[in-house]
Formats: sequence, C-alpha cells, structure tokens
Amino acid sequence: MMNRLSFGASLLAAALLLTGTPASAADGNSPLAKDLTATISLLGLPCGQVVSVATQGNNDHLATCSNGSRYRVYVNAQGRVTAEKR
Repeated sequence: MMNRLSFGASLLAAALLLTGTPASAADGNSPLAKDLTATISLLGLPCGQVVSVATQGNNDHLATCSNGSRYRVYVNAQGRVTAEKR
C-alpha cells in the first residue's frame, strides 16, 4: 500500500527528510525519528511514534513505530515522499 502527500505537504516532508541526521541515527529520540514520525502522520498512516530508524540509502529509511508498524519512507522517482508498509 502506498500513500502520497499533496504537493505542499510533500515539499515539507522532503525538506524534513533532507535535513535529517546522519544515517547512524537509530535512536527513537533523534531528529530523524521525529521527522519520520511527522511524515508518517502527514501521510495518514497509523504509527504513534517512530522508535527506531534504519537508513537504507539516500532519503530511504525503514521506520519502526511504537504500535509495531514498519514503513519504508523514501523520496520516489517523481520527487514525492512515499511510505510503504513493511
């Protein structure tokens, strides 16, 4: 399942992802985890709070939520922030 943001929200979410912390930030309290929590929420997906992050590449993250959900959050080829349930 894929969800997409509106253009304005997409720009905001992309800015959040692009200004995140280094790839080693796996702590749920990191700025990257907080940005991913906001992004997933803006996409309307259930999460609660991101508790851990595994960075898979540039602007490609695997987020684990406090409710047990996991999402791949990334910028797709069209430049939109997208989340896929894992």
